[in-house]
Parts: sequence; structure tokens; C-alpha cells
Amino acid sequence: MAIIEVSNLKKSFGQLDVLKQITFDVNKNDVVAVIGPSGSGKSTMLRSLIHLEEINGGSVSVDGNYLVKDGNYSKPQDIKRITGRMGMVFQHFNLFPHLTVKDNLEIAPKMLKTESKAAIQQRSTELLKKIGLSERANAYPSMLSGGQKQRVAIARALMLNPEILLFDEPTSALDPELTGEVLQVMKDLAEEHMTMIVVTHEMGFAREVANRVMFMDNGEIIESGHPTELFDNPKNERTKAFLKRSLK
Repeated sequence: MAIIEVSNLKKSFGQLDVLKQITFDVNKNDVVAVIGPSGSGKSTMLRSLIHLEEINGGSVSVDGNYLVKDGNYSKPQDIKRITGRMGMVFQHFNLFPHLTVKDNLEIAPKMLKTESKAAIQQRSTELLKKIGLSERANAYPSMLSGGQKQRVAIARALMLNPEILLFDEPTSALDPELTGEVLQVMKDLAEEHMTMIVVTHEMGFAREVANRVMFMDNGEIIESGHPTELFDNPKNERTKAFLKRSLK
């Protein structure tokens, strides 16, 4: 059964249609890579799923619960509950510069006050070990490399135990030599069956880790399929042209 269902999603900025009738679903444990040229609506689509963008039409449901149905949003408390099942990792990390790595991880759970301080501290310690940054717990973001910052951002998203992780071009702000360490953390999450939607320019990751790839262009999903099928035998001319440029 689909954990995320998106139907006829529409979004405009003034006269510009950024999303045009976007429809897809995501099953539990899927890793869906979203590829396409800059300005094709990928990030806007992703942000719409977690209510960082308000849509103009269509529906989004998570596990059968509607975030928005036919353009009408649910009650604020329901929106909070539904979006709370998702975590998001941004292109530019968005860490709090005045907080240590450990405090960046712990600030949201402490504010929510849904569990003890000891439990929160234990999980932050475990997650820092998981991403290979235990020794940087008391460092500040300015003391970290870009790859380390992004790994911290992933751990921070995991602190609230999301069922779904959304990644918005998590490696595009990194130097190439730092990209691998972030992709490795994401591969590990995929192997642990985390449901993930990843907007990415990393074609190798999309081919190797995703079980489905969606190609977007001009606000539409042009083609979707298994990575082997989409990369080796694309059906649409726009997909072919994009891959020809991207896989050089």
C-alpha cells in the first residue's frame, strides 16, 4: 500500500505554473529519486509534501490521511501530525550556527517535550555514532566541513523518528570530494529500508540506490520507472536529451 499518494498537484507563482497535475505514489521502503533540469519544479514538489509550500490544487495524503484534499488543507493540528511523520534534509544544511552539533540534534525533541532529556541525549549520541561524527558532538557548525554539516543535518532529521525522509539536492552545495560521505549515509538508510524521496543530480546514486526514478521537466513528471529501465531505455525524447547531457 502507498504511504504517500499525490494526485493532480498544482502550484503557481503568479502566472507561472510551477507544478502541473503532478500525480504519483510512494510505497513504504521505497527510495524514489527525482531527477530533471534546474527549474523543473522538483524542489517545489518536495516542499509541498511537507507543507513548506502551499499548493493551488490537488491532493496529498500520507498513510491515508489527507494533508490537503482537492486543494483544501486539513486542520492545523492534523497538518502538524501528518508532516511530523516526515523529515527533510535541505541543500544548505540549515544548522543553527550558535549551537553545538549535539545541541542542533536535540533542540527540536526538547522543545516538543514528548520524551525524557536522557532518552533524547541517548539517541543523539547513537545517531552521531551512526554518521561517524561522535568526536564532533561539541563542535560548532563553523568548525565542520560541508560534508560533515550535511551528515549532521541528516542526523537531526532522524532525531524525530520520521517514517519518511525527504532530501532536497543534499549534495549539490558540496565539493565533489565531500559528496561521497553524504551519499554513503543515505545508502545506509536505504539499506535499513527508510522510505526516501531524493531530489538529486547524482545519477550514480539514482541508478544504484533508488528503486524508482522520476524525471521531471517544466513542472511535469515526464517519465517514471525502475532505474535500469529509465537510464538504459528512456521512452520520452525529453528524458533522452536530459540523460545525454547529464551522463557525459
